[in-house]
Amino acid sequence: MTVRISKLQAMMILLIGAISGALTMFAFFSSSFEVKAKPEEESTHTITEPITVEVTLQKHYVDGKLSEDKLTEIIWAMEDFWSTYSDWQLVHQEKGQVIFRKQIDDISPLLKQQGYFGLSEEGRLTIYSGKPELDDVIQSFFQINIEKLEVHQQEELKQGIPIKSKEQYEDVIETFRMFKIDAVPF
Repeated sequence: MTVRISKLQAMMILLIGAISGALTMFAFFSSSFEVKAKPEEESTHTITEPITVEVTLQKHYVDGKLSEDKLTEIIWAMEDFWSTYSDWQLVHQEKGQVIFRKQIDDISPLLKQQGYFGLSEEGRLTIYSGKPELDDVIQSFFQINIEKLEVHQQEELKQGIPIKSKEQYEDVIETFRMFKIDAVPF
């Protein structure tokens, strides 16, 4: 069953949601506010002291890595705070602490700097921190039928294929996926 709503109804739903969210956040942070009515302006409120909040920014990369940056924000105006993080997803909040997350459509900086594709001793497509001979495994994928690889592909994996971009990361995985050995049931 399809329900149709007008643009006005959709805008009202969005407005009610925004007001509800703003009220929730005001209630969340209100214990840190000191609100006083000015005698000359009956309905105006002022914030007499700022709020200090610990902010954690989590970046989740295509390769599965999650990085975190922690910082302290001093907030004078909630609108400014929320607009600063408008492109982040709110993951958790409690008094004095907020955690935001953002999906990054790229591989992690660590992988770009130190990542190499190679083959583990068991024949798994593996990402190493540094050349494969250092055996510093970051992530393993799937078992490869080495006998089906061309000689130059075997040599590339033995030497290590440096990972410089998301596109290359995805291309290498897709290229070697066709040599994947399906799991054999016990």
